Amino acid sequence: MARRARQAVPETPTSARKSNLAPLLDGRRRVVIESVFPEVDGGRFAIKRVVGETVRVEADVFSDGHEVLHCMLLHRRQGDRAWLETPMEELGNDRYTATFVVGEQGVYEYTLTAWIEPYATWARGLGRKVEVGQDVSLDLVAGADLVAAAAERATGVDAGALSTLANRLRSEEPIAVPVELALSEETASLVGRYPDREHATSYERELRVVVDRERARFSNWYELFPRSAAEEPGRHGTFADVERRLPYVAQLGFDVLYLPPIHPVGRTMRKGRNNALVPEPEDVGSPWAIGAEEGGHTAIHPDLGTLEDFRRLVAAAERRGIEVALDLAFQCSPDHPWVSEHPEWFKHRPDGSVQYAENPPKRYEDIYPFDFESEAWWELWQALLGIVRYWIEQGVRIFRVDNPHTKPFAFWEWLIGEVKREFEEVIFLSEAFTRPKVMARLAKLGFTQSYTYFAWRNTKHELIEYFNELARGRQREFFRPNVWPNTPDILTEYVQHGGRPAFVTRLVLAATLAASYGIYGPAFELCENRPREPGSEEYLDSEKYQLRHWDLARPDSLSELVARINAIRRENRALQSDWSLVFHNTDNEQLLAYSKSDERSNVVLCVVNLDPYHRQSGFVDVSLAHLGIGEGPFQVQDLLGGGSFLWQGPRNYVELDPGVLPAHVFAVRQRVRSERDFDYFS
Repeated sequence: MARRARQAVPETPTSARKSNLAPLLDGRRRVVIESVFPEVDGGRFAIKRVVGETVRVEADVFSDGHEVLHCMLLHRRQGDRAWLETPMEELGNDRYTATFVVGEQGVYEYTLTAWIEPYATWARGLGRKVEVGQDVSLDLVAGADLVAAAAERATGVDAGALSTLANRLRSEEPIAVPVELALSEETASLVGRYPDREHATSYERELRVVVDRERARFSNWYELFPRSAAEEPGRHGTFADVERRLPYVAQLGFDVLYLPPIHPVGRTMRKGRNNALVPEPEDVGSPWAIGAEEGGHTAIHPDLGTLEDFRRLVAAAERRGIEVALDLAFQCSPDHPWVSEHPEWFKHRPDGSVQYAENPPKRYEDIYPFDFESEAWWELWQALLGIVRYWIEQGVRIFRVDNPHTKPFAFWEWLIGEVKREFEEVIFLSEAFTRPKVMARLAKLGFTQSYTYFAWRNTKHELIEYFNELARGRQREFFRPNVWPNTPDILTEYVQHGGRPAFVTRLVLAATLAASYGIYGPAFELCENRPREPGSEEYLDSEKYQLRHWDLARPDSLSELVARINAIRRENRALQSDWSLVFHNTDNEQLLAYSKSDERSNVVLCVVNLDPYHRQSGFVDVSLAHLGIGEGPFQVQDLLGGGSFLWQGPRNYVELDPGVLPAHVFAVRQRVRSERDFDYFS
């Protein structure tokens, strides 16, 4: 149990701190603390948790010699003066561990201190001498001195009790009496409450935990273009149209509604349908080409409505348990007011024109990136922070950040830090489909969640390797995945050719492998899979460049299935976190089996057919220990397709037809004593 520190951890003497040999000068500090976990880059970055989660800390703690050590985990909310202390337990091989719970949003700190326990060391030696019949008269006197020293550090009743104990150890009673007193658990506990920490070793770093609200760990995202939300074809959608669609989004079970940029769209070099370089007069352009004469990043596209309309949408969504997330795209169209007002914020080519965005061979003539190496970089940073603060004032607390890997790391660390200091509840999702180390760095710097490579992980081996890395690798301490089977930019080959079964498979995988996931709709539930051209991941008639009208009532829609999978996620806490993921063996490379569990014994077991074309069957070898059951029959209830099955032992047969349903999502029920006790579900 954690308790408040009664004695300050001693500092290195001033004279020693002035020397380069400071750690060596006080040779009485003999304990070593190393290999602390979790610790990100030597404490440079914080780990992440959500409110109510546990931080488990481990460290190697040892000293020369054979004395008994005591190690303490110190933790506190940042800003508190006093540390709370939790004794650490030895795991073996000089490895110690302890935990603490983070109860509020914000930043917590933790560190360690350890010292040699003279009394415990003495008592251990005394017991050994008594066992072999040695004379321990002088040992008792030495022990009495240690107890008397503890009495001087104690207060109140304990001080008197320790003084009495010291006297009894020096008394002339039969030696068995003081020996029994010295070796009792009560004495060890009493003396242990007042340790001598004068020569304690303190870990050289105070490590940090950023604590977010629960939606940072568990969230269901739905992306839609407001301009395509009109109920009739050909009309530009409005915020009022989106508001009318909220019941649909809520029915599907999503709690985050993500809107691509809602700002005025530039007209200069506007892209036409299917990214055509020459637009037609009626073409609406890409919403990521932000800015026109109507305004920039704090303005709203006039065809969408007014600021008051947007606020009304945010409030209406909140009443349904949905948060509106906005796209944060730090770039400008050639018509953005800043291009003329702040030309120093942009790069210029030798002919004096502003440099547009390029990713050869791709060219984005309708977008101007900012010059973060400008002499006016600080003013630019401040202006961009002002954009975030403006939308926070309008009620937005979640931002999906477009291409953060094309802006400086230092900028993001500063901006997110500034925002979180004032608004701890704000969530930032990093849309960085780039190199792994860059994605990890952005997560370390403060991004709450991160896009992943899930869309391109299709085979059994790829999925197991990647999700084991996400759920069990060291980067899980700071990298929270948010997986998407599709986005407006990503239409993978798997869903292009696999048809409806491929969409169902990717939906089940996304929603059950990760605690946070999202879909770009209605393209996803309506199984939109037409590429712009063979080999492309771009959609034909992409919403990025034109209005689309979606028939949400189509009979082939996956909306009912999406709603069911999201209901399963809400009802099963096992699916609301990432770290419990365990893969199980199957004898068929097209069958993927895995389970998740929580501390309340909620266990979900999934078996997915990765082949969208053919029926696949085989045996699943589950780890009964991970399912929390013993030998014998147990019940699995299919939460997705309905029905229940009686399984016997670790090896059981499954068969999945992608034309019907390519996955089982089983709730593992209690062990049944016999088939007579089996509860059959319709």
